[in-house]
Amino acid sequence: MMEYEALKKLSKLDIHCHLDGSLSLQFVREQLGKEIPLSDLQVAEDCKNLAEYLEKFEIPLKCLQSEAGLRMAGYDFIRSVVQENIRYVEVRFAPMLSVHDGLTSERVIQSVLEGLEKGKQEYGVEYNVIVCAMRHQPEEQNRKMLKSARLFLGEGVCAADLAGNEAAFPMSGFRNLFSEVKKMDMPFTLHAGECGSAQNIIDSIDVGAARIGHGIAMRQRPDVQKLCREKRVGIEMCPISNLQTRAAGCPEEYPLREFLDAGLFVTVNTDNRTVSGTSITKELEFIQKTYNIRDDEVERLLKNAVEISFADDSVKHRLLTETGGKVC
Repeated sequence: MMEYEALKKLSKLDIHCHLDGSLSLQFVREQLGKEIPLSDLQVAEDCKNLAEYLEKFEIPLKCLQSEAGLRMAGYDFIRSVVQENIRYVEVRFAPMLSVHDGLTSERVIQSVLEGLEKGKQEYGVEYNVIVCAMRHQPEEQNRKMLKSARLFLGEGVCAADLAGNEAAFPMSGFRNLFSEVKKMDMPFTLHAGECGSAQNIIDSIDVGAARIGHGIAMRQRPDVQKLCREKRVGIEMCPISNLQTRAAGCPEEYPLREFLDAGLFVTVNTDNRTVSGTSITKELEFIQKTYNIRDDEVERLLKNAVEISFADDSVKHRLLTETGGKVC
């Protein structure tokens, strides 16, 4: 198994990472103009459930309510990930959570992209944005936002997503919306099987999802795993976050090894770098120690991330060859 510093030096990807959950403490303090403790942004080790976890998003969302704040958030994000040699990242956020009088979804998306691009030019990190529709918001609002985001497809936006309370709002209620997204020729990954049933995963694949966020509910469901394998659906796992939210009750119940052994296109991601107090390096160290993930399996996880990413072919080729083709 690799030591932490060796893992840190690897060229890595993160393809499931939320912007509002990954803002640096320095950025938040600057935006709010006051000192706040890290504990206001980061969950405690004894986090009890998803509801407690989600409380940590209230403060960073306050920093995403202006064009300047959104631009600086994008830049701050790139500045943060480059510190552990992330070479490509797909950062997701919900534009509608920043929309208000005088700030449209188009300007929200454009502002974030401007900040990310500044970070790319300064630090060399490739990026794409995944826009999140929210389960609790009216369908027409989500539809309008997704149509606006479609204008940026290939210009910084790479895909759509569906996030929010999965248990209260199952995928069956969003089939029409994402059938429309598919007709728009817009790729999408969907949060499914994080805190809901495996049926949400089946419905997501049926409507055309290229990837599944989390997918834990297909633990001990070989039928659903077979479907994912045959459809080559990517699985975006976030071990530390999933254990903090109790999506898996304990480390022994977490199905990373099961999914790997089943031949699924598994990737390891952070979900929320600040809220979870994590990084890709920390995630890889954790799974090696906890699930006996071998070095060659780490390599496989990283290559899976390249293969199922929404990056264009030229970026994928660069990622695969950047370190001599050994890892991404």
